[in-house]
Amino acid sequence: MDYNHNEIEKKWQNYWDENETFKSNTGDKKDPYYILVEFPYPSGSGLHVGHVRSYTAQDALARMKRMQGYNVLYPMGWDAFGAPAEQYAIKNHIHPKDAVKENIKTFKGQMKNLGFSFDWSREFSTTDPDYYKWTQWQFLQFYKHNMAYKDTIPVNWCPTCKSVLSNEDAAGGVCERCGTTVVQKEKSQWMLRMSDYAEDLLTGLDDTNFADRVKLGQINWIGKSTGVELDVNIVDGGKFSIFTTCIETVYGITFFVIAPDGKLIKELMPRIKNKEEVNKYIEETAKKSNMDRTELNKGKTGCKLEGVMAINPINGKEVPIFLGDFVLGDYGTGCVMAVPSHDQRDYEYAQEHNLEMLQVIDGRDTNTCAFEKQDYLNKGCKLINSEEFTGMTVENAKEAITTKLENEGIARRVNNYKMRDWVFSRQRFWGEPIPMVYCEKCGWQPLKEEDLPLLLPDVAEYEPTENGESPLANIENWVNTTCPHCGGKAKRETDTMPNWAGSSWYFLRFMDPHNDKEFASMDAMKYWNRVDWYNGGMEHTARHLLYARFWVQFLYNIGLVPKKEMIWTRVSHGMVLGSNNEKMSKSKGNVINPDDIIDEYGADTLRLYEMFMGDYTGDAPWSTDSLKGCKRFIDKVIRLKDKIIDGNNYSKDLESIINKTIKKVQNDLTTMAYNTAVSALMILANNYDDKDNITKEDYHLLLTLLNPIAPHITEELNEELGYSPICTSTWPIYDESKTIDSTLKIPVQINGKVKAVIDISLNTDEQTIKELAKKEVSNFLKDKTIIKEIYVKNKIYNIVVK
Repeated sequence: MDYNHNEIEKKWQNYWDENETFKSNTGDKKDPYYILVEFPYPSGSGLHVGHVRSYTAQDALARMKRMQGYNVLYPMGWDAFGAPAEQYAIKNHIHPKDAVKENIKTFKGQMKNLGFSFDWSREFSTTDPDYYKWTQWQFLQFYKHNMAYKDTIPVNWCPTCKSVLSNEDAAGGVCERCGTTVVQKEKSQWMLRMSDYAEDLLTGLDDTNFADRVKLGQINWIGKSTGVELDVNIVDGGKFSIFTTCIETVYGITFFVIAPDGKLIKELMPRIKNKEEVNKYIEETAKKSNMDRTELNKGKTGCKLEGVMAINPINGKEVPIFLGDFVLGDYGTGCVMAVPSHDQRDYEYAQEHNLEMLQVIDGRDTNTCAFEKQDYLNKGCKLINSEEFTGMTVENAKEAITTKLENEGIARRVNNYKMRDWVFSRQRFWGEPIPMVYCEKCGWQPLKEEDLPLLLPDVAEYEPTENGESPLANIENWVNTTCPHCGGKAKRETDTMPNWAGSSWYFLRFMDPHNDKEFASMDAMKYWNRVDWYNGGMEHTARHLLYARFWVQFLYNIGLVPKKEMIWTRVSHGMVLGSNNEKMSKSKGNVINPDDIIDEYGADTLRLYEMFMGDYTGDAPWSTDSLKGCKRFIDKVIRLKDKIIDGNNYSKDLESIINKTIKKVQNDLTTMAYNTAVSALMILANNYDDKDNITKEDYHLLLTLLNPIAPHITEELNEELGYSPICTSTWPIYDESKTIDSTLKIPVQINGKVKAVIDISLNTDEQTIKELAKKEVSNFLKDKTIIKEIYVKNKIYNIVVK
């Protein structure tokens, strides 16, 4: 046939639209199956080939599941709030809502050109007032349940974006959006008590089927550690607490270190003799991000607090207190004990500042480096220089010391978590307005629910302010309002929500997108049950996915969703790299525009290639040669039509390979092994090509199996055979008995080298196999003595001779 991919693809895309082929119905009697791919931020540059990879993969699964009889929900929408849209709009001198509207139009057109089977009847954007009304409503529930609060804290500040960033958005010490080095700044922020959910977020992972690396990413970010919180007195009054997982080393404390941005240093300042030096150190620390101060911190900077000493609570010994920038004021107690002989960071710090070291665990000399817990735990090591605990094993001493300090009322067994509360304020225009009002008389007051949504003002000027306040602060007629409680003069909150807010619950809205009475009905959520399969970027493991789980767990606890975990399986895909194995970027000139590929090769070729390019979970470089190879495969499938003869059954000699391929493709599409699914289809096509003729049913089977990945050309060829559309048909069922070979090929080795291959029936006994094998290699056994025979059933037979 004359294959005009542009005409064929447009024809079937129109058919799917006109017939609402992929529309899902809540309450349908079919079993529901909810497939979700992270909805994109609609950038000005349009869809890229990385999007194509993940969307095609989930589309293939959705198409197969529909044919298997499921009521598939595969929706698409737009995550359109946030800094990128605002920056794009500022650069192009347009309003963000206009920029978003145009970008969505581009994205949606590209998606339709690729034939993705999204249910467009459920489409929405996080920037739609009908949507963010419910984001605001849910924030009010956080507030009413004491889960949202305002606090002045040190925050990550991006000088370029002029906005606060969460710890997740400032990972690596740079702004996630623009790459600028992040600095610390104190600001009054809205916070969500996410740290209250740390343990629930950990245990909740047991109720999910997340990929192991996704679970590990969340576990690491939550950062649970079990230890002891110990009270420490300060000479001449005052005290603080430290947390340690190594209470067995408490006798080895030779100094304490406190945070330059914590509360304790402010309390101690009147007693400090070297105030000028201390204040200078505090100022220097404020210029660094949390990442610079901890994970990237290779220095040993510090400042001793002259005139202030602490008391080691276990033995009453007075030790100095230092400031150290590696201690964070908002993490744990903001104070740490230092045991140089048994912690390498403390060891290097003590060396730099010429501080005492005292070894309290025997087993190795500590003159050149610390003897740390990973070296001494469970090794039978014993305590030294530890009063009555000297001679005890580390494990016994850990328990005994803890018990003693507990009995004295100065220690508690606690769990500590690295994850902190969610900084929920952003000093941006383009975000959901936080529905709170400040009244001098009544304090912070929530908007009345009936007054939602609180809309953004329609203004021309919205660029970030130089003083770090939100652009909304300059719009007086929007800021000035009345108090919902007393009716007096009041001012609106001018910060907006982070772009993560709308994406923390969007998967719930897809279950019931047109509901104007609630964010989603309980009946709809119970019908769809949860997201069965959720694909997204690995980079969102510690941000979006963690926020979404926290958000859902809160809604569950107040009775608004049916499950504590509303996402079952979470998988992540690798990036599509440039042909030079580097990340695609305009500056490197290695960006591939999917529109260009579709124009030249067709959407089916692009879809097929992106599924074939390699392990889906790993990064893969672009290869135009491989792309062309996929185009040749599609051409082969088209040519095979010329071999068809009448026949409604599979060809007898093809039954085995056909049943194996059905099983292989079905299993591969459900386990992300897309590349091997394509390979199996190519092998099947080669088997067809080796024959003079194939039956109509042989060919129809190939088209059906290929359809989830290359839907346009397979529908066209299928129609020419006289069949109803594949998208309305059923998935083929394989015969398990025909997937098992009745004969096997067994390699025969002499001293580890293959000398022959024998064919045997599946149930041939071992002795017969050995006799057949020896006959086959008899020439190699002449004048040789058999030393040993190794037979691995149905795998290999090796004869060792000399």
